Amino acid sequence: MCRHIAYLGAPVSPAELMFAAPHALLVQSYAPLDMRGGGSVNADGFGLGWYPEPGAPPQRYRRREPLWTDQTLPALAASVRTTAFVVAVRNGTTGMPVTEAAAAPFTESRWLFSHNGVVRGWPGSMRGLAGQLDVAELFTLEAPTDSALLWALLRARLRAGEEPLEAVTGLVRDVEAVAPGSRLNLLLTDGELLVGTAWTHALSVRRTETGVVLASEPCDPDPAWTAVPDRHAVRATAAGVDVLPLTLERSTAR
Repeated sequence: MCRHIAYLGAPVSPAELMFAAPHALLVQSYAPLDMRGGGSVNADGFGLGWYPEPGAPPQRYRRREPLWTDQTLPALAASVRTTAFVVAVRNGTTGMPVTEAAAAPFTESRWLFSHNGVVRGWPGSMRGLAGQLDVAELFTLEAPTDSALLWALLRARLRAGEEPLEAVTGLVRDVEAVAPGSRLNLLLTDGELLVGTAWTHALSVRRTETGVVLASEPCDPDPAWTAVPDRHAVRATAAGVDVLPLTLERSTAR
């Protein structure tokens, strides 16, 4: 499975959580601690998405190679100060391509999205949900992967005006209904709101002096890290952080 991290808050550099922390994403890429879905390293690509200024569309840097081989990103990440970012390293599912386009985060308009996990029974299990999309959407997926399809389904909900938390949790419910046992840890942000899910995979949350971090694994031994319970969602804004139960019934949380 993949590893990913999202941050929302006052301006910071992504470099701390990516490269400097004791269990930074760089370490998680080659020595993860909680790959409960299989695999031992996350060497099938990586990506960083961030907001150059509040209200601006996100920028993105992705590659298909392992994070530890890239000589450009450490300096780039250190030069950035941003109020929100999403960064991920990929452990590709067998049979899915290893390409730059398959690496999270995915983006459209103001959104950044990442998926840590796997859709069971792919691709047949998703036939019905995929059929809800316009054919052009399917023909132009960034990559023929479960994560790219999840993003296409989620952005269709967002385009239709669904509230982001309900769009994310509704997608989890719909996928679980057709592909039981899927691992659906999702991250979504628009730079002002951060939504994450813990669905059969690990996710931790930490409030810092500057904001909130969601991560597949804690980046340091600080006891401020809290494990998000399985089948729960996290909604974070400048006003605070809420952890909400995520059941197969439609959520009434707003």
